[in-house]
Amino acid sequence: MSATVHSLNDRGEPSLEPLVQLVAADMNAVNAVILDRMQSKVALIPELAGHLIAGGGKRMRPMLTLASAALCDYPGTRHHKLSAAVEFIHTATLLHDDVVDGSGMRRGKTAANLIWGNPASVLVGDFLFSRAFELMVEDGSLKVLKILSHASAVIAEGEVDQLTAQRRIDTDEDHYLSIIAAKTAALFAAACRIAPVVAEAGDEAEAALDSFGRNLGVAFQLVDDAIDYSSDAATMGKGQGDDFRDGKMTLPVILAYARGSEPERAFWAAAMAGTRASDEDLAEAIRLVGSSGALADTMERARLYARRAIDALAPFPNGRAKAAMVEAAEFAVARAY
Repeated sequence: MSATVHSLNDRGEPSLEPLVQLVAADMNAVNAVILDRMQSKVALIPELAGHLIAGGGKRMRPMLTLASAALCDYPGTRHHKLSAAVEFIHTATLLHDDVVDGSGMRRGKTAANLIWGNPASVLVGDFLFSRAFELMVEDGSLKVLKILSHASAVIAEGEVDQLTAQRRIDTDEDHYLSIIAAKTAALFAAACRIAPVVAEAGDEAEAALDSFGRNLGVAFQLVDDAIDYSSDAATMGKGQGDDFRDGKMTLPVILAYARGSEPERAFWAAAMAGTRASDEDLAEAIRLVGSSGALADTMERARLYARRAIDALAPFPNGRAKAAMVEAAEFAVARAY
C-alpha cells in the first residue's frame, strides 16, 4: 500500500456528478429495490419512509457501494440489493436520530417525527432496519452479513456514546473522533467493503476500500459539524445551530473551548449546558469558532482524512471509477451541505 498522501485537486469546485454518472444505471436498479422493499400493507410505513427516502438525500453510501463494485470490475447484480440495504440502514438511523435530537428539519423538509410523531418514526426506523437484514440474508453471504451487521451495532454504540458525551464540556478530541468513527464512518467503510467481497477481489481490495470509506466518513462528518457553524438552514437542509442548541461537543466547539480565554470558556460551558442557547448566543458561538481558528482547523482535519481516503485507492488502476471516487472525496470537503 502506498504511503503517499495525495493532494486534493485544484481544478475548481469538485462535484458528485462523475460518481452519479458512473453508477446511474445501477442506481436505477437500487431505487427499484428501495421502492419495492419499503412497501407494506400498513400504509403509514411507506408514507413515512418515503417522506425521508424521497427527500433529496445524496445517496452517498449506496453510490459508494456501486462505485466500489465498478472499481473491482464486478459484473453481477448482487450489489443492487446490498446497496438498498445500506440505504435502509442509513435511513433508519436518521429517523432514530431525529427523535433523539428533537430535530425540526431533515433534508430541507419537516422532520418525520414532527409530522407523524416520535413513536411512528422509531417504529418505521425499526422496519427499515429489518428490511435491510432481509436483503442481506437474501444475498446469502455470511461475510457480507457480518460486515453490515457489525457496522449497525457500531453505529448504535456511537450514537449512545455521543448521547453520553452531550453537554459534557470536558469531551476531548480523541473521544469526539471515536464517536464519529462509529456513528458515521463505520457505515461508509462497510458500504465500500462489501463490494470487493461480492466481487471476490481479495483481502487487499477489501482493506483498501474499507480504509477509503472509513476516512471519507470521518471527513464527511467533520465537514457536517463545521457546517453547523458556517452555513444557513436553507443550504444545510437542517436547522442552523442544531448541534449548538443540542449541546453536542463537536470539533469546532472542542477546539474553540480549548483555545478560549476564561470568559470565552465560561460562555462555552454555559452554552453546552443549555443555558446560553438564544440566537444571539449562536451568533457569538459562530464568531468564536471563527476567531479562534477552530472552524478552519476542523476543515483542515477534514481535508487530511479526505487525502487519506484518496491515498487508500492507490492499489487500484486509474480509470473512470477511481477518478469518480477521488472526486467524491474532494467533494466531501468542498460541499456546503
